[in-house]
Amino acid sequence: MQETDNRTELPVETHPWPPFIPDGARVLIMGTFPPAPKRWSMDFYYPNPTNDFWRIAGMVFLGDASALYDNAGKCFRIDDVRALMAAHHIALHDTCRRIRRLQGNASDKFLEVVEAVDLASLLKRMPECHDIATTGEKAAGVVAALTGSEPPKMGEYMEAEAFGRRLRIWRMPSTSRAYPLKAERKAEYYRRLWEACGCM
Repeated sequence: MQETDNRTELPVETHPWPPFIPDGARVLIMGTFPPAPKRWSMDFYYPNPTNDFWRIAGMVFLGDASALYDNAGKCFRIDDVRALMAAHHIALHDTCRRIRRLQGNASDKFLEVVEAVDLASLLKRMPECHDIATTGEKAAGVVAALTGSEPPKMGEYMEAEAFGRRLRIWRMPSTSRAYPLKAERKAEYYRRLWEACGCM
C-alpha cells in the first residue's frame, strides 16, 4: 500500500504584507514568513511580542530595548517601528511568498516553502540596496538558492553577483527566543551589520 503525502492537504498561506521599502533603502532584512495571526501584536513585520527584533532595534538605535514597546497595550508601536526603519533606510520583507506549516506553528524547521519571493523584482525597487541580511538559517538558504550563492556563516556575509548588481548577503542570528543567544549579544551582530551598510 502506497503512503499518501498529507502535506498537499495542508493549507497554503500567502504572505500578508507588502514589502516595506523606505526611500534610499540600503539594506533589506529578510526573515522566512510571519507567524500565524494569533501571534501578532501588530499588523507588521516581526509582530510576535516574544520575538526580539524590535527590542534589538531599540537597543541599537535608541539605547533602550523597550523603546518601541507599549507595555500597557502589550504590543509594539507600529508607527514608531516604521519611522525608525525609514529613518535608517532599512527595508523589510520575507523570503517566502507562500508556505505550508507542517506542524501548525511558526518554526522554520516545519515550514515548507511553496513559493519564494520574487527577489529580482524586489531589488529593482531599491536601487541603492547592495546588502541583504537574513534573520535565520532557513531564510539564508532561500536567499542562497535565489542568488546562486552559498549561505554564509552566522554573523558573516558572502559576496554575490545577482540580478545585475553586486550584493553582500549576510546571515544574522535569528531574533526568535528559540535561538540560544542573548538579545544583547544578537544586538552586537545587528549593530555591525547596520554600521557596515551605512544605516547608523
